[in-house]
Amino acid sequence: MDRFGELTVFLCVVDEGSFSAAARRLGLSPSAVSKLVARLEARLGARLYDRIGSAIRLTEEGRIFQRNGARVLDALAEAENSVAASLAYW
Repeated sequence: MDRFGELTVFLCVVDEGSFSAAARRLGLSPSAVSKLVARLEARLGARLYDRIGSAIRLTEEGRIFQRNGARVLDALAEAENSVAASLAYW
């Protein structure tokens, strides 16, 4: 999966509050979601979640990544919408 996909999975885990719920929403296995987040953390060199038993909590780095990552996805959606809007005029 590319960086965009990893970001999407990470933000879904944040929104859903768990790896399992994010996996259900995305149609992936919980193991796949966990591995994607672990790969993202390895690439960034930072833990994004504190794992406490079955519960998770964003670390400070995770909160920073969430905030900036959400802006990236918002910018992408805006770019796509602007193209769609310009095509509507043709």
